[in-house]
Amino acid sequence: MDERDITLLKAIADLETGSPEKLHEETGIPVSTIHYRLNKLKENGVITNDLYDLDLEALGLGVTVLAEVLTDYHGPHQDVEEKILAIEGVTKAYFTMGETDFIVIAQLSDSDKVERLITDFESLEEVERTNSTFVISTLRDSKRALESYTLETLLAELAEE
Repeated sequence: MDERDITLLKAIADLETGSPEKLHEETGIPVSTIHYRLNKLKENGVITNDLYDLDLEALGLGVTVLAEVLTDYHGPHQDVEEKILAIEGVTKAYFTMGETDFIVIAQLSDSDKVERLITDFESLEEVERTNSTFVISTLRDSKRALESYTLETLLAELAEE
C-alpha cells in the first residue's frame, strides 16, 4: 500500500462511504484512479465488504454486554471457541492470555436477554464463571479502525517508501 491507498482508506472511514465521487471530493484523487485502487484493495483482501454496516440500536440490538469468560478445558481451545461462538447474540469474541480465557461482546435486543446470555455461557461444561459488564453508553464503536488515527500517523507507520 502506498500513500494514496492509505489516504483512500482513511477517507472511507471518515466519510463512511466508498462512493468514488465523495472520495474524490475529500482527497482530490481522480475518480478513475479511485475505482482502480478500490478494486485492487478488494482483490488484495484489504477491503472485505461494501461498507453496509448496521446501526444496531436502530435495528433493535441496542443492549451491549461485555463478558469475561473463565474456563477450565482439556484439549484444544478451539472446541470451547466453537461453543461460545454458537451462543446467540455473540458478535465479537477474543481468545486472550491471562486469567480471562475469552472476552465476548454481545449485542442483545433488551436487558431481559442478558440473563439468557449468561445462562447460555454457564451451561457450557468448560465455563467456570463469567464476569459481565452491561454497557450504559457507547463512547466509540468504530467498525473502521483507521478512524482513530490521523492520516499523518498512518502514513508514517504504514506507507511503504
